[in-house]
Amino acid sequence: MRIGIISDTHGLLRPEALAALQGCEHIIHAGDIGKPEVLEGLRSLAPLDVIRGNVDSGDWATAIPQTLDLQLGGLRIHVTHDVKTMDINPVAEGVAVVIAGHSHQPKIEQVNGVLYLNPGSAGRRRFTLPISLALLDIEDGQSRAQLVTLG
Repeated sequence: MRIGIISDTHGLLRPEALAALQGCEHIIHAGDIGKPEVLEGLRSLAPLDVIRGNVDSGDWATAIPQTLDLQLGGLRIHVTHDVKTMDINPVAEGVAVVIAGHSHQPKIEQVNGVLYLNPGSAGRRRFTLPISLALLDIEDGQSRAQLVTLG
């Protein structure tokens, strides 16, 4: 199963992000969406799960949860916008993958058997950080992530 992971679009859904997410069976947006049109574009590609980030306000965002616990490809995935504010212990909760955005810094890290994945920002460039998203492949109960630089 291939899952597209995107975050921090801040209202901008780049054509190259849509191209990179083609063929994904599922998409997760880890917050700071910016505009509801971003979600419409992503939903046109695959089933979508989404959380609200710190810039997501207004009527369109009120029903969007701040965190999600998902079962995809046989693995438990926890999605939060800012990993520093996470209020669970992933190891104790049996979480295999933690997805977080917020920092705009793409990162893949394994800690105590948990895969931590930050896809970076797919929105407007911030400082010298890359514009990116991530792909998460789950096969036979194992996860493998890769970062995709856009532009």
